[in-house]
Amino acid sequence: MTVHNLYIFDRNGSCLFYNEWNRKKQAGISKDEEFKLMYGMLFSIRSFVSKMSPQDMKDGFLSFQTSKYRLHYYETASGLMFVMNTDLSVSNARDTLQHIYSNLYVELIVKNPLCPSSQTLDSELFSSRLDSFIRSLPYYSPRAA
Repeated sequence: MTVHNLYIFDRNGSCLFYNEWNRKKQAGISKDEEFKLMYGMLFSIRSFVSKMSPQDMKDGFLSFQTSKYRLHYYETASGLMFVMNTDLSVSNARDTLQHIYSNLYVELIVKNPLCPSSQTLDSELFSSRLDSFIRSLPYYSPRAA
């Protein structure tokens, strides 16, 4: 079990934060291009799910999986998007993403007047606390295949 990476996007599609933990394969493109592709895919999936759902979905799109990984998605009321890629053994990371938003992002970024929340997050405190939190998760393993 492992966590591969985490993206935080604003409502306009700008990647505010990105970190990797156990990512074995790189995309072979620039990080900016990867961020644009990820946001475009999320935008398309959200639109598809909302149009094709047979019932009204209060939570909307939560996750999807491929044969190699699972993408977990959490969107805040303000339009921030938290995206975490894990291996297939992690069935639901919604509580983890909500915790990152409410206990780390809000406390260390939003409530900090020295951190402009509309730009790339360069807070060492946020990065180190996030890293500690991810490494403490029961499904984090530094040696995962």
